[in-house]
Amino acid sequence: MAFFEKIKQTFKKNKDKDTYLSGLSKSRKTFGEKIRTLSNNFRGINEELLEEIMVILLESDMGYATAQKVVDEFEARSKELKDFDSMEDYLINILYDFYNPSKDEPIHFNEEGPTVILMVGVNGSGKTTTSAKLISYFREQGKNPAVAAADTFRAGAVSQIEEWAKRLDAPCIAGKEKQDPASVVVDACRYVKENGNEILICDTAGRLQNKTNLMRELEKIGRVAGREIDGAPHETWLVLDGTTGQNGISQAKEFMEVTPVSGIILTKMDGTARGGVVMAIREQLDLPVRFIGLGEKPEDLKEFDINSYLMGIIKGFDE
Repeated sequence: MAFFEKIKQTFKKNKDKDTYLSGLSKSRKTFGEKIRTLSNNFRGINEELLEEIMVILLESDMGYATAQKVVDEFEARSKELKDFDSMEDYLINILYDFYNPSKDEPIHFNEEGPTVILMVGVNGSGKTTTSAKLISYFREQGKNPAVAAADTFRAGAVSQIEEWAKRLDAPCIAGKEKQDPASVVVDACRYVKENGNEILICDTAGRLQNKTNLMRELEKIGRVAGREIDGAPHETWLVLDGTTGQNGISQAKEFMEVTPVSGIILTKMDGTARGGVVMAIREQLDLPVRFIGLGEKPEDLKEFDINSYLMGIIKGFDE
């Protein structure tokens, strides 16, 4: 119980707790309420209960392999149940340990100059909008970010990020339609070095139809960025649409075949009940979730916090 209390108190102190609660309400109404019903009627662990938990985890889009591992852990550690006030508290503990946030390394910021962040993901995942939201995030952190509009092949992508940058009062280094994306990144790297911007967010194309071309494009972008700024790109974040669930996991695996990925940004989680996808990301991709999208406004992109996430999808503020 002491461990669960620690999670709950950490959640209550999180300045983003209200956004987590509102943004994860759909997952809580399905996943959390079903778990609570089981907890209220709990009479001990048996095959029927384990099957019911399995169904709930699958409905949350955790995926069969991941859900089975969670259920197995739930059963194997069942003696710990007596240390918790309820079964749902115990499950939160299991899921926390399963995610294991101690594995996550902090974001790698370049101490010798600008930090270059490469944004990758399929079209429609929210990559360009998320790139803009990161401008707002880093400005709140006291940094002066710039953005490179290197998605020069999707109609409207450049003008979209330019409009966002103008609204957020941040420089945008934009390419022309069909321009070589790598050349845009070169211009952007030179700009941030000359103007003292600490962060460069590079919005790239989201095509996945031809892996060979995508691999060459991303390799070239990484190579030219590294020539301009030592160690660049320092982070490569894959943007996944949370509403696609397991399909997003499949997309991630394809991207990871063509470029190194250091973290996941999970978007549109306010529009889905598929809260279990976070556990699937951890188990199947072994990557940290860096940020989570919990609404449409720039300030609704939040740093991912496992305590707040678990409380948001299962319990909220309920005692």
